Amino acid sequence: MSETAATGSTSANTGKRVRKSAGADAALAGGRSASSIDIATVAGLIGGLLLIVGAMFLSGSVGGFIDVPAMLIVVLGTIAVTSISFSIPDILGAQKVMLKSIVNLSRDPGDTALSTLQIAERARQDGVLSLQNFLDEGRGDPFLIRGLGLVIDGAPAQDAEAVMRTEMHAIAERHNKGADILRRAAEVAPAMGLIGTLVGLVQMLGNLSDPSAIGPAMAVALLTTFYGAVLGNMVFSPLASKLERKSDEEALLNEIYLLAITSIARQEHPRRLEVLLNTILPPAKRISYFG
Repeated sequence: MSETAATGSTSANTGKRVRKSAGADAALAGGRSASSIDIATVAGLIGGLLLIVGAMFLSGSVGGFIDVPAMLIVVLGTIAVTSISFSIPDILGAQKVMLKSIVNLSRDPGDTALSTLQIAERARQDGVLSLQNFLDEGRGDPFLIRGLGLVIDGAPAQDAEAVMRTEMHAIAERHNKGADILRRAAEVAPAMGLIGTLVGLVQMLGNLSDPSAIGPAMAVALLTTFYGAVLGNMVFSPLASKLERKSDEEALLNEIYLLAITSIARQEHPRRLEVLLNTILPPAKRISYFG
């Protein structure tokens, strides 16, 4: 091989290493996902409520569908009965988790897998300690940061995997608790509507001699059922389903991070990590990093 060809080959290899190193830096810098409002969730909620309000306008006065006693029975009653099924700390602690049902973390499994491959290749080429700056600056997903911290501190692969799987289980439990609270609220809201209906009927039957009291009592009877059905079937139940789906998505991302951390700890070649990642990625999201 001529000197010119050898020089060109060396330059090409050097350029390839530089590009991959830059890719690893980009992965480290952009590891933390940007959160935004989930348009589908918000649009669905607002759209459904607007349809109901529109039907109210077309059928007559919107004011006829507003009744404060009925709202109190359904809303406060749902909160009170749901609190019986869970402790106050559980409900307060699950509020942040419930917000995930309307927040879009904007993390793609394929992009996340590519980022972890770049990180693994950086660790193999430059050593695990080369990721210390990334750890010090706190960039990236918190779950990934904690895993890298274990590897940098010299934890064996099996110990790092055990710790991360324990944390994954705790995260899933928190998500399940939030979904359970929403599911319970979805069950309670229509029941409170039925209770309000019975209250209104009792009031109506007890005041048959007073025609002026029959109307308000009937309004409470019907509107509590209406409020309970709307809250249970259009708010709480869909949010619970969305939270469960987002929990599954986050579990997949954490599994990707787990495979990467254990692979780095075992000092495996990133090609093997690519094969492992493709076994858990959906077919449409599978990657081909090394060609």
